[in-house]
Amino acid sequence: MAATCKTASDGQTSLVKTKQRVADHGEVFTPAWMVEAMLDLVKQESERIDSRFLEPACGSGNFLVQVLKRKLAAVQGKFGKSVFEKQHYALLALMSIYGIELLADNIAECRSNMLEILADYLNLDESDNLYRAASYVLSQNLVHGDALTMLTREKQPITFAEWGYLGKGRFQRRDFRLDILTHSSAFSAEGDLFSQLGKHEIFTPTKTYPPMTVSELAAALADAPKETL
Repeated sequence: MAATCKTASDGQTSLVKTKQRVADHGEVFTPAWMVEAMLDLVKQESERIDSRFLEPACGSGNFLVQVLKRKLAAVQGKFGKSVFEKQHYALLALMSIYGIELLADNIAECRSNMLEILADYLNLDESDNLYRAASYVLSQNLVHGDALTMLTREKQPITFAEWGYLGKGRFQRRDFRLDILTHSSAFSAEGDLFSQLGKHEIFTPTKTYPPMTVSELAAALADAPKETL
């Protein structure tokens, strides 16, 4: 579990929040050097804007934050000269990152950490539609639940949104149930959320949405169930 670190009284970085949390949940902080080393093993994918990452025990986001930073560096390199493209591809980078976390404080902190990274990169504040759109995406992509049972905290099947950028400021969303996705052993970085899913009827989306703009995603935040925020 990628939990938050803290500074101990001797000035050293602690790898746990509390011993009780370690005993109850196996919560241990992953050091930054190890996060970077592990991401370097999949360096090309971690630096591709639309490659999808899922952390099944995301803690407060140590892995996911670094993935986002790498993706945003790619956005800057490819689209930094166009404000419009930079904003939309930065949001797409965020849309490609997923997490599941059992503990409520961790999932809230993870969403906050991810939002802060994006907001700093794009110089956003809470009044911006793009900020609210990103908040909505995080409420869907970072799930408070149990990766082992594949259920949310409300005991509902975990569902993830597959986001795609259609260009000209429009995004496409399709929802897939995690328990159904895991029935396939063929994963790929290309095409759909996971490889080959569109080739079998059980891998059809549970829901497909009309294309949405940033302003429509921002408006959806107000309608999102409070338990997902």
